[in-house]
Amino acid sequence: MQKTHHYSLTMKWTGNRGEGTKNYRSYERAHVIYADGKPEIPGSSDPAFRGDKTRYNPEEMLVASLSSCHMLWYLHLCAVNGITVVDYVDQATGTMIETEDGGGRFSEVTLRPVITILEQDKMELAESLHREANALCFIANSCNFPVLHQAEHRVG
Repeated sequence: MQKTHHYSLTMKWTGNRGEGTKNYRSYERAHVIYADGKPEIPGSSDPAFRGDKTRYNPEEMLVASLSSCHMLWYLHLCAVNGITVVDYVDQATGTMIETEDGGGRFSEVTLRPVITILEQDKMELAESLHREANALCFIANSCNFPVLHQAEHRVG
């Protein structure tokens, strides 16, 4: 039986300088994303598209969603396989190609987690679980580009 999950949030544009979108330079790309009981996420467009570099842009949030989803599945798989993860840090990157018409698409995202586990004898299993985590990740399954993994594992 399939389960259906629904998600909702509010995205509010906060970049009206008083003239709205009168012209391309008359407005800021600033916005906030929020959901009940959660802190706001300050958003903007990428600075290449007149955005505020101090705010998260949608492209960064896509990469963050992939990184987060993969990590959560990986931690779950480690827990059910008797692998104790004590540290996980990912330096994820994404590549977007802008098209001539001003649109674009991601061509790939690469996750580079550095994971510290306690069990030396389970290192091979720990390394193999990334494939399963990727296959289970809801966000990766929703993408039409490859999500690559360059994981590093340590014993600590």
